Order: sequence, then structure tokens, then C-alpha cells
Amino acid sequence: MHASLFTAGTGAATEVSAAQLAEVQRFLEANPEYYLRVTGEPPGPDAAREELEALPPSAWDFERKSLLAFRDASGEIIGVAEMLANLFAFGVWHIGLFIIATRLHGKGAAHLWYGALESWMRSQGCEWIRLGVAQGNQRAERFWEKLGYREMRKREVQLGARPNTIRVMMKPLAGRPVSDYLSLVARDRPE
Repeated sequence: MHASLFTAGTGAATEVSAAQLAEVQRFLEANPEYYLRVTGEPPGPDAAREELEALPPSAWDFERKSLLAFRDASGEIIGVAEMLANLFAFGVWHIGLFIIATRLHGKGAAHLWYGALESWMRSQGCEWIRLGVAQGNQRAERFWEKLGYREMRKREVQLGARPNTIRVMMKPLAGRPVSDYLSLVARDRPE
């Protein structure tokens, strides 16, 4: 079986290894909405491998990258998340991907799993979580805003076939002021 990092309801989060890529790929292909909204294309045949292996630019300092699978009580993958620990500075974590199975949308699963993920990240020393959300992906924008994320700045990026305006968002976990965060992550300062 898979070693559990943390639980949510009756499910458990596990770290994805190369041996589980086919299973993650099937999940991504069965739940293509994120890719369609953000890149304009369904996940490619190597999407799972890319999520596991792709690294940020070499100038970005970070401790480790993790791809997690959220599994229900039967062990089936019902969500995935990708993150970077201690990106740019100690205590700053970045969520690069967060997908919950489409059939679970509107049923509280995203909030349940996000809450468990945030608690786990906090237990690992995370003080700030940052992420990027494609402007116009209203469901995702509302989700992150309701969770307490606030926009730091916008960036123009090409994701797949589609140019996007990315809203760089951040949530403090340790009660420190935004100015402390921006002193550590200068690239997120408003333009």
C-alpha cells in the first residue's frame, strides 16, 4: 500500500512515486477540466510524469518538490496536489497544482482536502502559501479567495496553447505581516 502523509475524512494523502504515474495519468485524463480551462487542451499523454518531474527555473531556490495523491477509503485517487517546499525562502511553500475529481465538485471535497493539506504544510514549517490562479477561471479564483488568499501581483505567462494572466496569490499562516513575506519574496511585490 501507500504510506500516508495525512488524512482527510476517511481518505489519506500519499506521495506519488514513478511507479504510480499510470494511475495519476488516468486520474488526470478522467478529470481534464483544470487543463482545459488553463491551457486550452486536455492533459497530454505525459502529464503525470511532467507534474512529477518538471522543476521550476534554475534561479528559483527550493528544498523539495512533492506530488501528492488524495485517496478515498478504497485507495482510489480522487485528487492531486503538487507543491514546492521552502521556495525562495524558508517557510514559503508554493502550490502548483490542486485538482479534485470533477464528480466531487460542489460536495465539500476540495475544502476538506485543502484544509488537511494546509494543516500538514503548517506542521512541516510552512508560514506562507503562495500559488498562481489563471484570471478568468472564476471557480478557482472564488475558491482561493474564500480560503483567505489575497492577490500580490499579476504575471503574463503562456500555459500550453493559451496565454494567461496569472494572479499570484498568498496566504499567511503564522500571523506575520505581508511586508515580511514581500521582504523574502521580492518577485511577488506589486508592480
